[in-house]
Amino acid sequence: MRKRDFSQGQENARAASNVTRMNVYDFDNTILRGDSTARFFAWCLARTPRMWLDAPGQLANAALFVLRLRKKQAFKQRMLRFVTMVDLEAQLARFWEKNLARVKPFYLRVRREDDVVISASPEFIIRPACEALGVACVLGSPVDARTGRFLGANCHGAEKVRRFYEAFPGGEIDDFYSDSYSDQPLASLAKCAFMVRGERVLPWQPAK
Repeated sequence: MRKRDFSQGQENARAASNVTRMNVYDFDNTILRGDSTARFFAWCLARTPRMWLDAPGQLANAALFVLRLRKKQAFKQRMLRFVTMVDLEAQLARFWEKNLARVKPFYLRVRREDDVVISASPEFIIRPACEALGVACVLGSPVDARTGRFLGANCHGAEKVRRFYEAFPGGEIDDFYSDSYSDQPLASLAKCAFMVRGERVLPWQPAK
């Protein structure tokens, strides 16, 4: 498995930009059961003893975030520092060999070749799974896989809309799927939007 970086993700997005209509999906808890970043962190922690040396720092980081003394992107960047302690390429390969089975059955039924995934998860974490599913265009948070440092904004909320139009100027969304109302900005662009609750796919009802 080759390491991917943000520039490669941009190139793939541009290559697919001749597609003007598509279905768009969030990834964690939408296509995948669970949070891929949290699960990958736990996977590496169980297999990399020296990660425990950073446990005090990780706990302090989590406490600051819970107390709202640290913003989400800063919290994620500090957590992702763990990539400097692991054999990332090998662990990602093993992780997805085990966890690709967590893809929800509904997605396997409705997927198309021109699907687009837009996620707040680091792109380097979710790209191998998306490629295994045949998804060519993956827009995740731009994070340096060698350091865990963000190279741009966390791909969340309205930032997903910006990233979509950056990759697909004038693009249109047929169906949109997510598990969170934080994705209302993208949902509002779609002809049809769906809320994914566990294994159920429900009509999108805007949050009141």
